[in-house]
Amino acid sequence: MMILNKLSKLSSLILCTSFIALTVICYLSAISLLVAQTAKPNVVVIFCDDLGYGDLGGFGHPTIQTPHLDKMAAEGQKWTSFYAAASVCTPSRAGLLTGRLPVRNGMASDKRRVLFPDSDKGLPPDEITIAEMLKPQGYATAAIGKWHLGHLPPYLPTRHGFDTYFGIPYSNDMDAVHGWDIPKIMNPKTEYWNVPLLRDEETIEQPANQTTITKRYTEEAVKFIRANRDQPFFLYLAHSMPHVPLFASQDFSGKSARGLYGDVIEEIDWSAGQIVKTLVAEGLDKNTLVVFTSDNGPWLLFEEQGGSAGLLHQGKGTTWEGGMRVPTIFWWPGKIEPAVINGMGVTLDLLPTIASLADASLPDEHIIDGVDLSPTLFNQQTSPRQDMYFYRGQRIFAYRTGAFKAHFITQLEYVPNAEPAFHNPPLLYNLDHDPGEQYDIAKEHPEIIAKIMNEVEAHRENMVIGEDQLASRIKTDE
Repeated sequence: MMILNKLSKLSSLILCTSFIALTVICYLSAISLLVAQTAKPNVVVIFCDDLGYGDLGGFGHPTIQTPHLDKMAAEGQKWTSFYAAASVCTPSRAGLLTGRLPVRNGMASDKRRVLFPDSDKGLPPDEITIAEMLKPQGYATAAIGKWHLGHLPPYLPTRHGFDTYFGIPYSNDMDAVHGWDIPKIMNPKTEYWNVPLLRDEETIEQPANQTTITKRYTEEAVKFIRANRDQPFFLYLAHSMPHVPLFASQDFSGKSARGLYGDVIEEIDWSAGQIVKTLVAEGLDKNTLVVFTSDNGPWLLFEEQGGSAGLLHQGKGTTWEGGMRVPTIFWWPGKIEPAVINGMGVTLDLLPTIASLADASLPDEHIIDGVDLSPTLFNQQTSPRQDMYFYRGQRIFAYRTGAFKAHFITQLEYVPNAEPAFHNPPLLYNLDHDPGEQYDIAKEHPEIIAKIMNEVEAHRENMVIGEDQLASRIKTDE
């Protein structure tokens, strides 16, 4: 009997202990869930250079294999009508990071379309980037990859809100050793370009070994995520590829059915996979928004070493759809439900969207042209973005409202002696019916043309163009 009493007491003790342990576990789980729900979200923006609308498997390419990005698109939102802020590098990057039309802050010019190694200016110090907006919210920030918003110290990422920088400060075809040469670009060797690789504000390698640049950018991104897993972070990973000259690491060289261009894209796909894998391994995926997009359309001048705009017309440098509509994916497991979004979005919208997620204040000293896409991301509501201005330099070349896009001026890029063509009345396309911009319907819709002209004229009257930051050059004694 005594033994039975002892066993009974022991059983009761075990049950009591188990109950207490279960209660503690439930309590800790509830606390953990509450913290996860209230923690500031991490943000990763993966920004490609010259990636075309048709260059990913999930956006229709038949031979380029992009399983990681395709999986992200299937698990998140694939946006089919998303635009870059401009059709070339510098203004596009300025638009993404500031949420402002580049013409407002002088990062769009009619004299030079992008910054060069002899440029003496860059993104003005008073502009507020996503990184600067997030710093007061306790975010760690890093820029990795191509910057192209000013290579001199006052304009580098570390002066614009980023704690660290690792990358090439401008396009990878600049600093050509013996001049810019198409044959060398088509048969590239890394020593043909004397581009510097910077860590923060110090050159650590010159010329940068571009054969491993995508791999090294990825390694730096993974290190940053792991190092900052216990605090909110903003990672801006801006690949130098697939801007020519094209380089792929040994693991990807010669592997794609699409040739060298495919090798490069498939390595970028691997890179995105490494980012996602790291987020999952560190338990951060449920609290991290990942955005994948491109700075403009494909550089068609380089034929097989350039990309594809798919069914869209033209490419980089133009205000046709192929120049500015880019493949875009939003991925956030548990927060963004799988969907294909046909509504409009623009890289300008990332700053106000991220501000909303992080409960950060929008810069009140500047006009913000972006809109908050949260209602579409989280509730699949109609996109709040209803119109889009297509600037080339400091002039409006085209305007889209709803499904209709009007071209006032058209001009090819990278074509000898290409002159602008002025259209009065403007060309008009219904992009829902005709995304390839083949069928001008202006004659059938004079009322739409009249509405568009009124809206554009009002926009012009209220636009204050910023001081040109691109035209000025470093003074020399020559």
